[in-house]
Amino acid sequence: MSDSFRLGAMLAVVGGFLDAYTYLARGQVFANAQTGNIVLLGVRLSEGDWRKALFYLVPIFAFVLGVFTGEWIHRWEEGRLALHWRQLVLLLEIVCLVVVLLLPLGSADAIANALVSFICSLQVQSFRKVHGMPFATTMCTGNLRSGTEHLVRFLETRDKTRWEKALHYYGIILFFILGAGLGAVGTKLRGSLALLFCILLLVIAFFMLFVKEKPLES
Repeated sequence: MSDSFRLGAMLAVVGGFLDAYTYLARGQVFANAQTGNIVLLGVRLSEGDWRKALFYLVPIFAFVLGVFTGEWIHRWEEGRLALHWRQLVLLLEIVCLVVVLLLPLGSADAIANALVSFICSLQVQSFRKVHGMPFATTMCTGNLRSGTEHLVRFLETRDKTRWEKALHYYGIILFFILGAGLGAVGTKLRGSLALLFCILLLVIAFFMLFVKEKPLES
């Protein structure tokens, strides 16, 4: 199930939602992909604005910490618990989101952004494939490149498997866009309370991992 399109689509909605939330409600920071934050870090450093530079440096370090944590959970679990290690990751994401929800807007934005970056790095590190193909559920650049590559191969060869793979990549991107739209509307209407929607999706994803996906017929 962790390799299924339905789970990948659900997590992509969460990814898009959180990116819109941190940008609109937490100081215009993109907490998912760190390229934008790294660019803005360089800009602030060039301007001599050390305080603002630190504001962007925090989510970058939190993202790195999330990768370390995801790998540690994977290696530590190793059959010790009844839960799958990816379910432990989802539980940790849920706990962190609850904390973000409770943090006040403005005064605690740096902490909130760090936690969301941590959550997104956990997710992108732990859920990396859909039907055996490498995917990202918290950013779109790699998905866009891979989907377009398969589309080009389909146009050259008319191989239907290439077309199906391209659709999978573009489908994940569309769900990410859907999540961003929902995040924008929800954040404007409800502020941090909109995160309850993401928490609900992660709870559903947690229970979905108890279901064993049937293998695709060849």
